[in-house]
Amino acid sequence: MTRPVPPPPPVTGGASFHEMWRELRPIGRHTESGGYRRFAWTGADAECRDWFEAQARSRGLTYEVDRNGNQWAWLGDPAAGDAVVTGSHLDSVPDGGAFDGPLGVVSSFAALDELRARGARFDKPLAIVNFGDEEGARFGLACVGSRLAAGQLTVEQAGRLTDGDGITLPQAMEAAGHDPEGIGPDPERLSRIGAFVELHVEQGRALDLSGDAVGIASAIWPHGRWRFDFRGEANHAGTTRLVDRRDPMLSYAETVLAARREARLAGAVATFGKISVEPNGVNAIPSLVRGWLDSRAEDQETLDTVVGAIEDAARDHAREQGIELAVVRESFTPVVEFEHALRDEIARILGRDTADLKVPVLGTGAGHDAGILSGSVPTAMLFVRNPTGVSHSPAEHAAEDDCLAGVTALADVLEGLARR
Repeated sequence: MTRPVPPPPPVTGGASFHEMWRELRPIGRHTESGGYRRFAWTGADAECRDWFEAQARSRGLTYEVDRNGNQWAWLGDPAAGDAVVTGSHLDSVPDGGAFDGPLGVVSSFAALDELRARGARFDKPLAIVNFGDEEGARFGLACVGSRLAAGQLTVEQAGRLTDGDGITLPQAMEAAGHDPEGIGPDPERLSRIGAFVELHVEQGRALDLSGDAVGIASAIWPHGRWRFDFRGEANHAGTTRLVDRRDPMLSYAETVLAARREARLAGAVATFGKISVEPNGVNAIPSLVRGWLDSRAEDQETLDTVVGAIEDAARDHAREQGIELAVVRESFTPVVEFEHALRDEIARILGRDTADLKVPVLGTGAGHDAGILSGSVPTAMLFVRNPTGVSHSPAEHAAEDDCLAGVTALADVLEGLARR
């Protein structure tokens, strides 16, 4: 559904950035933690989606929602093809920071405002997108909106995704007012895109260490999520002798330590960040401990080695303690090498238009919608410096000057790519 409106007078990217940031910042913020809880298809998510639509319409852009719930704002004819698209996501991890995702969306609108203020002219359509459920905080799978569009998540698989309350993804979408019957691959829409450039706060300290405000992504490490189910025997914590126990928490704890050891030895990362315990009583030995492993490495061979060693250690500890173990890979994304031609063109544009801006090229262990789409369309990423490297936390931060440098860099890239 598209409803263009007359364009407003142009405003500068810097002024619009501050205004948008003030409007968006309170949405979904938890008063006690200071972090954000913008989970897919919830009330906070709906407010973010309303905000995106309002930004699009106030700029006279053609607004639409695709079959998978991703939001689009178009300047020019969406059907013309070879479009230059930017954007990111607005959802969050539990108690996440303000910048992961929203910085890219806010910067996209601000970059468009800056280009209008310059009087820039384009030969190709431009679009801004908000991909749904990038973080996977509610249904356990990252990048759901882009995976569905790219055909990397089937309709059947999507239908089996459930949240902690047993609500399925289709049920949640329907409750939020979106028809889930239409979800699935969207090759026609993706065929409109000539290039997708995602701006994101850096989730590490490479730019801080190099002293650069903005960087270009080279690749995304292969990464995945594995669920480890340790099944033992529930019993009384006060009366059951230690030698008589089948306590799955012990096997789980040993596996956590093994994950740290194996990742350190391989130069990778491995994290057990989520756990579920049954019956979850203070005075009860658990019957089930379920832990989720997130692991990432620079190459596939290293990742396979690390995860394999962690699983071997888990099985050894489980066998010693009489525990049953099941390991399920819930998601996986192979290494993404961003298209070199597009990456090099972006480096050329920034070198030409912003002579004082050094643009280092760096890899990342964090997954993004740009990585999912890379198999379908040419994609690239820009990173904005994060002075502490902290992310997925309320302490996540980017300085105002660096954010505005990111807006300018993105505007330069969009203008350069949208000229034939």
